[in-house]
Amino acid sequence: MCVCVCVCVLQVQSVLQPFCLSVHQLRTISDLLMKDLIKGLGKHSHHKAAVKMLPTFVRSMPDGTEHGDFLALDLGGTNFRVLHVRVLEEEKVVDILGSQTCSISQDIMLGTGEQLFDHIAACLADFISSQNLKGQTLPLGFTFSFSCEQKKIDESILLRWTKGFNCSGVEGRDIVQLLKEAVQRRGDFTIGFVAMVNDTVGTMMSCGYRDQSCEIGLIIGTGTNACYMEEMRNVKRVEGEDGRMCINTEWGGFGDDGTLENIITDINRTIDQTSIKPGVHIFEKMISGMYLGELVRLLLVKLTEQKLLFKGQRSTTLLTAGTFPTKFISEIEDGKGAAMVTAVAQRLALQSHLVLQPFCLSVHQLRTISDLLMKDLIKGLGKHSHHKAAVKMLPTFVRSTPDGTEHGDFLALDLGGTNFRVLHVRVLEEEKVVDILGSQTCSISQDIMLGTGEQLFDHIAACLADFISSQNLKEQTLPLGFTFSFPCEQKKIDESILIRWTKGFNCSGVEGRDIVQLLKEAVQRRGDFTIGSVAMVNDTVGTMMSCGYRDQSCEIGLIIGTGTNACYMEEMRNVKRVEGEDGRMCINTEWGGFGDDGTLENIITDIDRTIDQTSIKPGVHIFEKMISGMYLGELVRLLLVKLTEQKLLFKGQRSTTLLTAGTFPTKFISEIEEPLSGLENAKRILSSLNVPYDFVDARIVRLVCDTVSSRSARLCAAALATVANRIRVNRGLKHLKTTVGVDGTVYKKHPNFSDELQAMVRLLAPDCDVTFILSQDGSGKGAAMVTAVAQRLALQSHLLEDSDGDSEEED
Repeated sequence: MCVCVCVCVLQVQSVLQPFCLSVHQLRTISDLLMKDLIKGLGKHSHHKAAVKMLPTFVRSMPDGTEHGDFLALDLGGTNFRVLHVRVLEEEKVVDILGSQTCSISQDIMLGTGEQLFDHIAACLADFISSQNLKGQTLPLGFTFSFSCEQKKIDESILLRWTKGFNCSGVEGRDIVQLLKEAVQRRGDFTIGFVAMVNDTVGTMMSCGYRDQSCEIGLIIGTGTNACYMEEMRNVKRVEGEDGRMCINTEWGGFGDDGTLENIITDINRTIDQTSIKPGVHIFEKMISGMYLGELVRLLLVKLTEQKLLFKGQRSTTLLTAGTFPTKFISEIEDGKGAAMVTAVAQRLALQSHLVLQPFCLSVHQLRTISDLLMKDLIKGLGKHSHHKAAVKMLPTFVRSTPDGTEHGDFLALDLGGTNFRVLHVRVLEEEKVVDILGSQTCSISQDIMLGTGEQLFDHIAACLADFISSQNLKEQTLPLGFTFSFPCEQKKIDESILIRWTKGFNCSGVEGRDIVQLLKEAVQRRGDFTIGSVAMVNDTVGTMMSCGYRDQSCEIGLIIGTGTNACYMEEMRNVKRVEGEDGRMCINTEWGGFGDDGTLENIITDIDRTIDQTSIKPGVHIFEKMISGMYLGELVRLLLVKLTEQKLLFKGQRSTTLLTAGTFPTKFISEIEEPLSGLENAKRILSSLNVPYDFVDARIVRLVCDTVSSRSARLCAAALATVANRIRVNRGLKHLKTTVGVDGTVYKKHPNFSDELQAMVRLLAPDCDVTFILSQDGSGKGAAMVTAVAQRLALQSHLLEDSDGDSEEED
């Protein structure tokens, strides 16, 4: 039964698919409309434009000083209204002192112009009499919601009827003049100056009295239209270059020239062909209230004919035009026409999938991403191209992985987030182990994260002093490995220039400075302890080195936690920024910046753009913002908000909690995706977010989490496969066997991430046998290992120099 329902829903979905427009299609439509707006504004092109861009001669928005009594006449559908309005300057309000609604029969809508305007004049006379206004001659604002070309504020030529009207003798005539003639024929009242107003202009102006930044008017009702304030220099049909004028776009006509042919369905064509004005106002017929109900009715008929609805049985009523008014849509979407729960669940899941589709990357897309990253790696390594590279490919001056002979005591300092650690580490050569003899964690407040560099390093030095004292190490001067998990350009192993802050840090006076020097200055300011040589270590390098002591084939370090990054051992001949051709050097890729130059524009979603724009550093570390733990939870939250706005979740009801940034931490994703307890976790989390969820909602939330985390794993896999393939090609190998040392909470804590990452790496790098091992405290032990390896190499170099010196003396 469930399979049958699923098949049926999928068949229904295929019928509805042409109505489901992708973001790409919408952007194309937007570009086409932009061209039409410009065409409509042109002096010589406007007469050919489908979007008429009509000047309204409204040159200014309300400034709050307007006042007085006015009549208003509003004609835009099967009813029209007459109003007596008072504008009060002091209170900044517009009072309606009286109003009257008059209906327009079908006979009048399709009769003569004289009949229509005589009917309007009769209703106007009746209203003026009821309001005791016969002795006054008030100005009149005439809202006439049809396509008109205004010559002046009080002269407006009807271009064409819409919305079911087709009165003869009006198109091509001045509406103001026709109204005045009708009033004169009566002779029992007078009106003053008449200002012609399109309904969109009236909407903008009425809102503009309350909010003077209102410069766009929008109508979505029986018809649809918009107006906005355009710069006069662009309004080529009207003399004058200065100031602005309100333009009535008449965008209902968008597509009348065939522009929208690629998205028009057979149902839309039927609607158009059976309308009073075929070929006119195509855009309006796709979206406005006059046609939505009929669109639905025709779709229901089509689904019935395909035996996907009502067991294929059509009723005479359903087959009759106009029997499914637009109000039925609102009523049904409020739940008054509930269907089977299973069908609803399937529908919501399928519709949600459309929203999530941009996050679902194909293998082809991932291979393209890998190719783009390979180009960026090479660019970043280049002597003359690296400064323009988004992927910085920073030399670390780590020239070797551990060989197992390293030993000694070291301090390690690990700074990469809102906490940092100080450690006392011992490397034991015989046992091939790295012991942590002591450690201390210190927090960094928000004030320090956003304060000065001096405050930050003084805080680090204070914690370091406290730890050294607690470990009774004040009399020793130990080498220190400093894991500093931010983008830095290393000049030497003990000189590292911060390129930019990430992860919420923004301390002043640090970017462009040497981190080692800043630490040493802070230690000197204290004067109560000393440190030995300092080896700067990125967290990825520390991860690789700590794993490399256990597995000497480990030549890649990978972090997927708060941020993401990778390092690997590159051939020195390719590291053009550093002298020397022999051997290898560890390169800190800083791949979090991949895409900062627009390379990833084709896969970036509107949600990713919001994440970036609201971050501390917009435009920076685009790749990291798509896949790392600092952003995954927020990506999910924004998707949940979007699905809620589209009424695909929580019955369209948004909670204040869900609308608040940071209320959906990344750990929620791991909890919701737990194989056994995930749905129960989802319910608990949704309760904490104060949203009215049901079983279907919980499953969709789980789908959203899976989609976001899966994209993260796939993107990371594409990048890692690129690095593995590069190592293989560098060494001229048909097959590479290597190990990746991994650290980070996303990799460690998420129930499915590691499996999907590894499976995708195997697919994208089939000639590489990649083993993954978890780093055991890579930032701490790894920093010590880098320092130990640096000492070993320095000692070996010193012994070699001594040996060369002895040989020279013997000669």
